[in-house]
Amino acid sequence: MVRYDIAIIGTGPAGISAAVTAKIRGKNIILLGNKNLSDKITRASKIENYTALPDISGSELAQHLHSHLESLEIDITDRRVSTVYAMGSYFAIQADEEIIEANSVIVASGVMQGKTLKGEKELLGSGVSYCATCDARLYRGRKVAVIGYSDDSAKEAEFLSEIVSEVLFFPMKNGVVPEVRTNIKIINEIPREISGEKTTSGVVTDENEYAADCVFVLRDSVLPDTLVPGLETDGSHIKVDLQMRTNISGVFACGDIAGKPYQYIKAAGQGNVAALSAVEYLSHTSKNNS
Repeated sequence: MVRYDIAIIGTGPAGISAAVTAKIRGKNIILLGNKNLSDKITRASKIENYTALPDISGSELAQHLHSHLESLEIDITDRRVSTVYAMGSYFAIQADEEIIEANSVIVASGVMQGKTLKGEKELLGSGVSYCATCDARLYRGRKVAVIGYSDDSAKEAEFLSEIVSEVLFFPMKNGVVPEVRTNIKIINEIPREISGEKTTSGVVTDENEYAADCVFVLRDSVLPDTLVPGLETDGSHIKVDLQMRTNISGVFACGDIAGKPYQYIKAAGQGNVAALSAVEYLSHTSKNNS
């Protein structure tokens, strides 16, 4: 298995800036995220404060970012990262069904909007999952629910329907619904709670309670302390110092997930700093191990 120098999670301005800087510094990197980049970029009608690119649209900025990656032969690995495990001298990253190893990690995944559901964190790993492709096989022939906040949630519901007996799909994003299939039931109600004591028993809305053996909560980003267990956070943000270092040695964070203001130019600058800090960390650990 290839072990990368730096794994970068997120394809917004912060993650792309980090990838560009790390590649220029000669590091073996993997950039994990959406090949179409962040929705926050592509849907912006006008960006006025991105230095040297005045009055640029989000789609135009995305084209520039793609071009920069292509010029350095940096590919985007289109994977949903659910967990990063500290393994001592390296990190193991759960990306869909694949485990990726890296000596350091830069988290630039964006901030999760909204609050977690009641019972979500308490039942995580006991019938609550953030990755359908990872855990679908555990619920073969059983009834599951999908709470779909992300653009990919409909596709993941369709994938689940081939394995489980029934999928209850709660569409939380306009226009995102799976194909009509006999074992997918679309429920247009707002989930308020994931029920259960030691294990998940279902989804509670204002109107009803629905039984399910597993609830897949599919968002574009994951709470940082869930993404990297043991990470020190401040609400939905990761705590960092001025060098973008977190409380876990070898893990860095930048962009929106590192706190306000939520600005493209700020995110890009932090991505650059995070990459330089990761390069310094790798140099330091290499000397200590030699």
